[in-house]
Amino acid sequence: VRDFAQTFARSIAPVPVRLVDERMTTVTATQGLRASGVKSKKGRSVIDQAAAVVILQNALESERASGLPPGEGVEVVV
Repeated sequence: VRDFAQTFARSIAPVPVRLVDERMTTVTATQGLRASGVKSKKGRSVIDQAAAVVILQNALESERASGLPPGEGVEVVV
């Protein structure tokens, strides 16, 4: 993942690239979908979208709380 992030960061420099922890986001998204009454068959088709929303929400909340960009910055090495 870090090698890919390095390559990606180089290709879009000077736009910053940040790595955020996505562990447990699929579980959180699944629980949220179930709680909102989404059937499991329908839920499977949107689980990645729901997990992406969880990742973004967590990143925004982290930035709001700390005042710092979320996650870990990827340093561009040439």
